[in-house]
Amino acid sequence: MIVKQPAVAGTLESSDIQVSIFPNPGNGLDIQLQSIAKAQFGDSILETTRAVLAEFEITDAVVSLVDKGAFDWVIRSRLQAACCRATESKFNWKGED
Repeated sequence: MIVKQPAVAGTLESSDIQVSIFPNPGNGLDIQLQSIAKAQFGDSILETTRAVLAEFEITDAVVSLVDKGAFDWVIRSRLQAACCRATESKFNWKGED
C-alpha cells in the first residue's frame, strides 16, 4: 500500500505510544524510535513495527514512534490505526472475508 498522507495514532500518556507515519516515496522505510524502555525492548518494538508495515505492504514511509512503556498489543494496534489512516484503507478487525 502507498502512504498517501501523514497520520498519527496514540497519545503521549504513560503506558501508551504515539505513532506518526509520513509518505516517503521511493526512499524506503525510515523508522525512528524514542522509548523509555529502548535498552530493554527497542529491538522488539522495531520488530513489531516492521511486521505491521509488512502486513500492510508499506515499503516507503517515515515512521516515528514515541513510546511511554506500551505493551506489544498496544504498539501493534496503534501502528495498524496509523497505517489505515495514512493509506486511507480499512482494517478488517473481525477477520472476515
